[in-house]
Amino acid sequence: MDRISALRNVEEALRDFESGESDLAATEQRVTTVLRTYATDFEGEAGLRAYQAIGDGRAHGLVVVAESDAEARERIADLLDENPSDLDVNISPV
Repeated sequence: MDRISALRNVEEALRDFESGESDLAATEQRVTTVLRTYATDFEGEAGLRAYQAIGDGRAHGLVVVAESDAEARERIADLLDENPSDLDVNISPV
């Protein structure tokens, strides 16, 4: 899914919420699904791709966009305000 498609799908979910055709929980689920689909289909420019942390602790399941495993580890550590070497996870392309 490209960025424009993702934005259109989010916009449609919000429109349905505003018109009363959808409640908040259903809207949140739709938006989350769009974002997850976008992340797993992500094809970025200049070597960017989505990476996921797999393992124990707070980092497990986090997905970031980076140019390499090492950069993804750094981004995840920054998000969690931790040292990259302290993360007990494997970094894997999505």
